Amino acid sequence: MMYDLNKICSSLVIYGDFISAEPYGSGHINDTYRVTVNQSGTVVNYIFQRINNRIFKDVEMLMDNIRRVTEHLGRKIAGKEDSSRMALEIVPARNGQPFLIDDDGNYWRAYLFIEKAQTYDVIKNTGQAYETARAFGRFQRELADMSGARLFETIPDFHHTPKRLETLESAIKSDLKGRVKEVQPEIDFVMKRKADTARLIELNAAGAIPERITHNDTKLNNVMIDDVSGQGICVIDLDTVMPGLVHYDFGDMVRTSTSPALEDEKDLSKVFMQFDMFEALLRGYLEEAGAFLNPVEREYLPFSGKLITLEIGIRFLTDYLSGDVYFKISRPEHNLDRCRTQFKLVESIETQLDRMNKLLDELR
Repeated sequence: MMYDLNKICSSLVIYGDFISAEPYGSGHINDTYRVTVNQSGTVVNYIFQRINNRIFKDVEMLMDNIRRVTEHLGRKIAGKEDSSRMALEIVPARNGQPFLIDDDGNYWRAYLFIEKAQTYDVIKNTGQAYETARAFGRFQRELADMSGARLFETIPDFHHTPKRLETLESAIKSDLKGRVKEVQPEIDFVMKRKADTARLIELNAAGAIPERITHNDTKLNNVMIDDVSGQGICVIDLDTVMPGLVHYDFGDMVRTSTSPALEDEKDLSKVFMQFDMFEALLRGYLEEAGAFLNPVEREYLPFSGKLITLEIGIRFLTDYLSGDVYFKISRPEHNLDRCRTQFKLVESIETQLDRMNKLLDELR
């Protein structure tokens, strides 16, 4: 669909003449564009995003989260060298709001474009893993002292693994598509690990691990990597920034960064946790976040990789049993293939947990 980005530009606090716009990035939820403007002879770029309000039902509260987070981060980095590239900065609408609504009811936001940096969809080496973990660890640390009301949950219970399991059990019981009989090994795999699903939630309820502000989508392509230094300079895609546990972020880094295989790989022999990637993640994360974590939070970092991988596998299995209603598929058993890669990675993590915990002890 075509949008009048020139008109949207004129509704934002942007001074200059619209030159062009082109799709940008590889996100699957929002529509993202790089918009170029002529400001008194200087070419300036911005990021425009159409917010998917079918997934994010309350855009006003979502944008209030992002406004508060970016303003807090902006205060933290003020005066530092290259501070304009270290945190997203919202370009407000002319009515003062951090978003605008176009004539067709679409929600839009804009950010200053971060120059001389880019994102990567596929992790290439341990250096990128280390920088990704440092960036997300720094992000958590800098938000640990943010004051004010609790952030809005943009997707309630997003990483509440016991509730994800309850949804799976409901899908098994209803068996809408008659698929339960063909996935009994996968169901048995989950049920053998049922006790694990509640462990972090129970520790939080007992006060052993605190609620923090977390990103909740800690893939490599949500960190801007500097073109020259190779450092992770800015965390992006803040739609799921909300209350959570630090393990949600670290666990998803392990899930998305340590296996050399694609998420939907059919050849499960290619799916395993590369220990050197895990070590890079742990070292990078602790370098930035280690100082504010309590002992129990630290203790459960290796376990979190297993848990979040299991959780995402549960979600893929649930969607397969429900008729593939949530995740986009390109073949009939796509979600089942995704589920199986997650469970294979869980097995690989389990075989290495002792070694992972030993490394954690060495880094204290």
